[in-house]
Amino acid sequence: MDDLQLDAFKTDEYAAMVLLVDDQAMIGEAVRRGLANEDNIDFHFCADPHQAIAQAIRIKPTVILQDLVMPGLDGLSLVREYRNHPATKDIPIIVLSTKEDPLIKSAAFAAGANDYLVKLPDNIELVARIRYHSRSYTTLIQRDAAYRALRVSQQQLLDTNLVLQRLMNSDGLTGLSNRRHFDEYLELEWRRALRDQTQLSLLMIDVDYFKSYNDSFGHLEGDEALRKVASAIRDASSRPSDLPARYGGEEFALVLPNTSPGGARLMAEKLRQTVAGMKIPHTFPVEGAYLTISIGLSTLTPQQSTDCRQLISAADKGLYLAKNNGRNQVGIE
Repeated sequence: MDDLQLDAFKTDEYAAMVLLVDDQAMIGEAVRRGLANEDNIDFHFCADPHQAIAQAIRIKPTVILQDLVMPGLDGLSLVREYRNHPATKDIPIIVLSTKEDPLIKSAAFAAGANDYLVKLPDNIELVARIRYHSRSYTTLIQRDAAYRALRVSQQQLLDTNLVLQRLMNSDGLTGLSNRRHFDEYLELEWRRALRDQTQLSLLMIDVDYFKSYNDSFGHLEGDEALRKVASAIRDASSRPSDLPARYGGEEFALVLPNTSPGGARLMAEKLRQTVAGMKIPHTFPVEGAYLTISIGLSTLTPQQSTDCRQLISAADKGLYLAKNNGRNQVGIE
Protein backbone atom coordinates (compact mmCIF):
# COMPACT_ATOMS: atom_id res chain seq x y z
CA MET A 1 0.00 0.00 0.00
CA ASP A 2 1.47 3.40 -1.00
CA ASP A 3 1.67 6.49 1.23
CA LEU A 4 -1.31 8.25 -0.38
CA GLN A 5 -3.54 5.24 0.11
CA LEU A 6 -2.31 4.79 3.66
CA ASP A 7 -3.01 8.45 4.45
CA ALA A 8 -6.52 8.05 3.05
CA PHE A 9 -7.20 5.10 5.32
CA LYS A 10 -5.83 7.00 8.29
CA THR A 11 -8.61 9.58 7.82
CA ASP A 12 -11.35 6.93 8.08
CA GLU A 13 -10.69 3.64 9.80
CA TYR A 14 -13.80 2.17 8.10
CA ALA A 15 -12.55 2.82 4.54
CA ALA A 16 -12.18 -0.33 2.43
CA MET A 17 -10.94 -1.40 -1.00
CA VAL A 18 -12.76 -4.59 -2.04
CA LEU A 19 -11.77 -6.97 -4.82
CA LEU A 20 -14.34 -9.63 -5.74
CA VAL A 21 -12.99 -12.59 -7.74
CA ASP A 22 -15.87 -14.57 -9.25
CA ASP A 23 -16.48 -15.94 -12.72
CA GLN A 24 -20.18 -15.00 -12.61
CA ALA A 25 -20.90 -11.42 -13.63
CA MET A 26 -24.31 -11.73 -11.97
CA ILE A 27 -22.65 -12.23 -8.58
CA GLY A 28 -20.33 -9.31 -9.24
CA GLU A 29 -23.24 -7.03 -10.03
CA ALA A 30 -25.19 -8.16 -6.98
CA VAL A 31 -22.27 -7.43 -4.65
CA ARG A 32 -21.62 -4.10 -6.37
CA ARG A 33 -25.22 -3.01 -5.83
CA GLY A 34 -25.10 -4.13 -2.21
CA LEU A 35 -22.04 -1.99 -1.55
CA ALA A 36 -22.98 0.96 -3.77
CA ASN A 37 -24.58 3.01 -1.00
CA GLU A 38 -21.91 2.28 1.58
CA ASP A 39 -19.57 5.14 2.42
CA ASN A 40 -15.83 4.64 1.85
CA ILE A 41 -16.08 1.21 0.24
CA ASP A 42 -14.43 1.06 -3.18
CA PHE A 43 -15.47 -2.02 -5.18
CA HIS A 44 -13.57 -3.83 -7.96
CA PHE A 45 -14.60 -6.96 -9.83
CA CYS A 46 -12.39 -9.61 -11.46
CA ALA A 47 -14.15 -12.28 -13.56
CA ASP A 48 -10.96 -14.06 -14.63
CA PRO A 49 -9.31 -15.86 -11.68
CA HIS A 50 -6.05 -16.09 -13.65
CA GLN A 51 -5.85 -12.27 -13.49
CA ALA A 52 -6.72 -12.06 -9.80
CA ILE A 53 -3.16 -11.80 -8.46
CA ALA A 54 -2.18 -9.15 -11.00
CA GLN A 55 -5.30 -7.10 -10.30
CA ALA A 56 -4.80 -7.38 -6.54
CA ILE A 57 -1.22 -6.11 -6.92
CA ARG A 58 -2.48 -3.20 -9.02
CA ILE A 59 -5.41 -1.98 -6.91
CA LYS A 60 -4.06 -3.03 -3.47
CA PRO A 61 -7.35 -4.16 -1.89
CA THR A 62 -7.89 -4.27 1.86
CA VAL A 63 -10.25 -7.26 1.47
CA ILE A 64 -10.53 -9.97 -1.21
CA LEU A 65 -13.87 -11.75 -1.74
CA GLN A 66 -12.97 -15.07 -3.34
CA ASP A 67 -15.32 -17.59 -4.95
CA LEU A 68 -14.26 -21.18 -4.27
CA VAL A 69 -15.69 -22.79 -7.42
CA MET A 70 -14.55 -21.36 -10.76
CA PRO A 71 -13.92 -23.01 -14.14
CA GLY A 72 -10.30 -23.78 -14.90
CA LEU A 73 -8.95 -22.92 -11.43
CA ASP A 74 -9.49 -24.29 -7.95
CA GLY A 75 -10.46 -21.52 -5.55
CA LEU A 76 -8.38 -22.99 -2.71
CA SER A 77 -5.31 -23.03 -4.95
CA LEU A 78 -5.85 -19.35 -5.68
CA VAL A 79 -6.09 -18.63 -1.96
CA ARG A 80 -2.73 -20.33 -1.49
CA GLU A 81 -1.29 -18.26 -4.36
CA TYR A 82 -2.33 -15.07 -2.59
CA ARG A 83 -0.59 -16.26 0.55
CA ASN A 84 2.58 -17.18 -1.33
CA HIS A 85 2.91 -13.81 -3.07
CA PRO A 86 4.69 -11.07 -1.06
CA ALA A 87 2.31 -8.36 -2.31
CA THR A 88 -0.87 -10.20 -1.26
CA LYS A 89 0.24 -12.52 1.54
CA ASP A 90 -1.39 -10.44 4.32
CA ILE A 91 -4.56 -9.24 2.58
CA PRO A 92 -7.68 -10.63 4.32
CA ILE A 93 -9.57 -13.17 2.20
CA ILE A 94 -13.27 -13.92 2.62
CA VAL A 95 -14.12 -17.06 0.67
CA LEU A 96 -17.59 -17.42 -0.84
CA SER A 97 -19.14 -20.87 -1.15
CA THR A 98 -22.50 -22.14 -2.32
CA LYS A 99 -23.05 -24.19 0.86
CA GLU A 100 -22.23 -24.42 4.53
CA ASP A 101 -19.92 -27.45 4.50
CA PRO A 102 -17.61 -27.96 7.50
CA LEU A 103 -15.04 -29.85 5.41
CA ILE A 104 -14.90 -27.13 2.76
CA LYS A 105 -14.77 -24.48 5.44
CA SER A 106 -11.91 -26.26 7.20
CA ALA A 107 -9.98 -26.62 3.93
CA ALA A 108 -10.50 -22.92 3.17
CA PHE A 109 -9.08 -21.84 6.53
CA ALA A 110 -6.20 -24.28 6.14
CA ALA A 111 -5.38 -22.73 2.74
CA GLY A 112 -5.16 -19.27 4.33
CA ALA A 113 -8.67 -17.79 4.23
CA ASN A 114 -9.65 -15.37 6.99
CA ASP A 115 -13.40 -15.81 6.77
CA TYR A 116 -16.11 -17.93 5.14
CA LEU A 117 -19.53 -16.87 3.84
CA VAL A 118 -22.25 -18.68 1.94
CA LYS A 119 -23.16 -16.65 -1.10
CA LEU A 120 -24.97 -14.51 -1.52
CA PRO A 121 -24.64 -13.37 2.12
CA ASP A 122 -26.94 -10.89 3.80
CA ASN A 123 -25.75 -7.41 2.85
CA ILE A 124 -25.54 -6.16 6.44
CA GLU A 125 -23.37 -9.11 7.42
CA LEU A 126 -21.19 -8.75 4.31
CA VAL A 127 -20.57 -5.04 4.95
CA ALA A 128 -19.79 -5.72 8.61
CA ARG A 129 -17.25 -8.41 7.77
CA ILE A 130 -15.68 -6.30 5.01
CA ARG A 131 -15.25 -3.39 7.39
CA TYR A 132 -13.93 -5.62 10.18
CA HIS A 133 -11.27 -7.32 8.04
CA SER A 134 -10.37 -4.11 6.23
CA ARG A 135 -9.90 -2.26 9.53
CA SER A 136 -7.72 -5.09 10.86
CA TYR A 137 -5.59 -5.06 7.72
CA THR A 138 -5.20 -1.27 7.76
CA THR A 139 -4.16 -1.44 11.42
CA LEU A 140 -1.61 -4.12 10.52
CA ILE A 141 -0.16 -1.94 7.75
CA GLN A 142 0.01 1.11 10.00
CA ARG A 143 1.63 -0.94 12.76
CA ASP A 144 4.21 -2.37 10.34
CA ALA A 145 4.92 1.10 8.93
CA ALA A 146 5.38 2.46 12.46
CA TYR A 147 7.64 -0.48 13.31
CA ARG A 148 9.76 0.10 10.21
CA ALA A 149 10.01 3.80 11.05
CA LEU A 150 11.03 2.89 14.58
CA ARG A 151 13.69 0.49 13.28
CA VAL A 152 15.04 3.21 10.97
CA SER A 153 15.04 5.65 13.87
CA GLN A 154 16.80 3.18 16.13
CA GLN A 155 19.42 2.46 13.46
CA GLN A 156 19.98 6.18 12.93
CA LEU A 157 20.36 6.63 16.69
CA LEU A 158 22.78 3.69 16.82
CA ASP A 159 24.80 5.11 13.93
CA THR A 160 24.88 8.51 15.63
CA ASN A 161 25.98 6.95 18.90
CA LEU A 162 28.74 5.03 17.13
CA VAL A 163 29.95 8.24 15.49
CA LEU A 164 29.87 10.02 18.84
CA GLN A 165 31.70 7.12 20.45
CA ARG A 166 34.39 7.26 17.78
CA LEU A 167 34.69 11.01 18.25
CA MET A 168 34.95 10.57 22.02
CA ASN A 169 37.66 7.94 21.56
CA SER A 170 39.60 9.76 18.82
CA ASP A 171 42.36 12.32 18.90
CA GLY A 172 41.19 15.37 16.97
CA LEU A 173 44.48 16.02 15.17
CA THR A 174 45.57 12.54 14.10
CA GLY A 175 42.40 10.45 14.18
CA LEU A 176 44.13 7.82 16.30
CA SER A 177 42.71 6.76 19.65
CA ASN A 178 43.10 9.40 22.33
CA ARG A 179 44.79 8.99 25.69
CA ARG A 180 41.59 8.14 27.54
CA HIS A 181 40.72 5.35 25.12
CA PHE A 182 44.31 4.10 25.21
CA ASP A 183 44.18 3.80 29.00
CA GLU A 184 40.85 1.93 28.89
CA TYR A 185 41.96 -0.41 26.10
CA LEU A 186 45.33 -1.22 27.66
CA GLU A 187 43.62 -2.07 30.95
CA LEU A 188 41.14 -4.30 29.11
CA GLU A 189 43.86 -6.13 27.20
CA TRP A 190 45.96 -6.47 30.36
CA ARG A 191 43.07 -8.26 32.07
CA ARG A 192 42.51 -10.46 29.03
CA ALA A 193 46.21 -11.40 28.89
CA LEU A 194 46.18 -12.10 32.63
CA ARG A 195 43.22 -14.43 32.23
CA ASP A 196 44.61 -16.21 29.16
CA GLN A 197 48.26 -15.96 30.23
CA THR A 198 49.33 -14.50 26.89
CA GLN A 199 51.98 -11.93 26.09
CA LEU A 200 51.09 -8.26 25.75
CA SER A 201 53.45 -5.87 23.99
CA LEU A 202 53.53 -2.08 23.94
CA LEU A 203 55.41 0.39 21.75
CA MET A 204 55.96 3.92 23.03
CA ILE A 205 56.88 6.14 20.06
CA ASP A 206 58.33 9.64 20.19
CA VAL A 207 59.09 12.01 17.30
CA ASP A 208 62.75 13.01 17.50
CA TYR A 209 63.63 16.70 17.93
CA PHE A 210 60.02 17.73 17.46
CA LYS A 211 60.34 21.02 19.33
CA SER A 212 63.11 21.98 16.93
CA TYR A 213 60.86 20.97 14.02
CA ASN A 214 58.12 23.33 15.24
CA ASP A 215 60.68 26.08 15.76
CA SER A 216 61.99 25.65 12.22
CA PHE A 217 58.77 25.04 10.24
CA GLY A 218 55.97 26.34 12.46
CA HIS A 219 53.15 24.63 14.28
CA LEU A 220 50.97 24.05 11.20
CA GLU A 221 53.73 22.06 9.54
CA GLY A 222 54.35 20.38 12.86
CA ASP A 223 50.74 19.25 12.96
CA GLU A 224 51.02 17.91 9.43
CA ALA A 225 54.15 15.98 10.37
CA LEU A 226 52.32 14.41 13.33
CA ARG A 227 49.49 13.38 11.03
CA LYS A 228 51.94 11.69 8.67
CA VAL A 229 53.60 9.81 11.54
CA ALA A 230 50.17 8.83 12.86
CA SER A 231 49.24 7.48 9.42
CA ALA A 232 52.36 5.31 9.41
CA ILE A 233 51.51 3.97 12.86
CA ARG A 234 47.95 3.26 11.79
CA ASP A 235 49.18 1.37 8.72
CA ALA A 236 51.52 -0.67 10.90
CA SER A 237 48.54 -1.89 12.93
CA SER A 238 47.76 -4.94 10.83
CA ARG A 239 45.28 -6.65 13.19
CA PRO A 240 41.93 -5.41 14.48
CA SER A 241 43.16 -5.95 18.05
CA ASP A 242 46.16 -3.62 17.60
CA LEU A 243 45.46 -0.15 18.98
CA PRO A 244 47.41 2.91 17.74
CA ALA A 245 46.97 5.96 19.95
CA ARG A 246 48.26 9.45 20.50
CA TYR A 247 49.69 9.37 23.97
CA GLY A 248 50.30 13.11 24.22
CA GLY A 249 52.07 15.85 22.30
CA GLU A 250 54.49 14.21 19.86
CA GLU A 251 54.33 10.86 21.64
CA PHE A 252 52.35 7.89 20.37
CA ALA A 253 51.64 4.36 21.59
CA LEU A 254 50.81 1.06 19.93
CA VAL A 255 49.15 -1.73 21.93
CA LEU A 256 49.92 -5.20 20.54
CA PRO A 257 47.91 -7.96 22.23
CA ASN A 258 49.19 -11.54 22.06
CA THR A 259 52.50 -10.42 20.55
CA SER A 260 55.93 -11.81 21.40
CA PRO A 261 59.03 -9.63 21.97
CA GLY A 262 60.39 -10.74 18.60
CA GLY A 263 57.15 -9.88 16.79
CA ALA A 264 56.94 -6.51 18.51
CA ARG A 265 60.60 -5.76 17.70
CA LEU A 266 60.03 -6.59 14.05
CA MET A 267 57.00 -4.27 13.90
CA ALA A 268 58.87 -1.48 15.70
CA GLU A 269 61.83 -1.64 13.31
CA LYS A 270 59.54 -1.67 10.30
CA LEU A 271 57.67 1.36 11.64
CA ARG A 272 60.90 3.23 12.35
CA GLN A 273 62.14 2.58 8.82
CA THR A 274 58.79 3.61 7.33
CA VAL A 275 58.88 7.03 9.03
CA ALA A 276 62.52 7.57 8.04
CA GLY A 277 61.61 6.55 4.49
CA MET A 278 59.00 9.32 4.30
CA LYS A 279 61.91 11.76 4.13
CA ILE A 280 60.10 14.57 5.90
CA PRO A 281 62.67 17.42 5.82
CA HIS A 282 64.16 18.49 9.17
CA THR A 283 66.92 20.92 10.15
CA PHE A 284 68.01 19.02 13.26
CA PRO A 285 70.35 17.50 14.36
CA VAL A 286 71.94 18.74 11.12
CA GLU A 287 70.80 20.73 8.09
CA GLY A 288 69.27 18.42 5.47
CA ALA A 289 68.20 15.77 8.02
CA TYR A 290 64.88 13.95 7.92
CA LEU A 291 62.25 13.49 10.62
CA THR A 292 62.71 10.25 12.60
CA ILE A 293 61.15 8.47 15.56
CA SER A 294 62.47 6.64 18.59
CA ILE A 295 60.61 3.63 19.98
CA GLY A 296 60.57 1.98 23.38
CA LEU A 297 59.37 -1.61 23.51
CA SER A 298 58.14 -3.82 26.32
CA THR A 299 56.50 -7.24 26.49
CA LEU A 300 54.99 -8.81 29.60
CA THR A 301 52.84 -11.76 30.52
CA PRO A 302 50.64 -10.29 33.30
CA GLN A 303 50.69 -11.93 36.72
CA GLN A 304 48.45 -11.54 39.74
CA SER A 305 49.05 -8.41 41.84
CA THR A 306 50.45 -6.55 38.81
CA ASP A 307 48.92 -3.86 36.60
CA CYS A 308 49.42 -2.38 33.16
CA ARG A 309 51.48 0.54 34.50
CA GLN A 310 54.42 -1.86 34.65
CA LEU A 311 54.14 -2.34 30.88
CA ILE A 312 54.06 1.43 30.30
CA SER A 313 56.99 1.98 32.66
CA ALA A 314 59.09 -0.67 30.90
CA ALA A 315 58.29 0.80 27.46
CA ASP A 316 59.15 4.28 28.76
CA LYS A 317 62.53 3.00 29.92
CA GLY A 318 63.12 1.47 26.50
CA LEU A 319 62.21 4.81 24.89
CA TYR A 320 64.63 6.62 27.20
CA LEU A 321 67.39 4.22 26.14
CA ALA A 322 66.61 4.81 22.46
CA LYS A 323 66.72 8.58 22.98
CA ASN A 324 69.86 8.44 25.12
CA ASN A 325 71.70 6.25 22.60
CA GLY A 326 71.24 8.63 19.69
CA ARG A 327 67.53 8.45 18.67
CA ASN A 328 66.05 6.91 15.49
CA GLN A 329 66.22 3.43 17.03
CA VAL A 330 64.28 0.87 19.08
CA GLY A 331 65.11 0.58 22.76
CA ILE A 332 64.27 -2.40 24.98
CA GLU A 333 64.60 -2.33 28.77
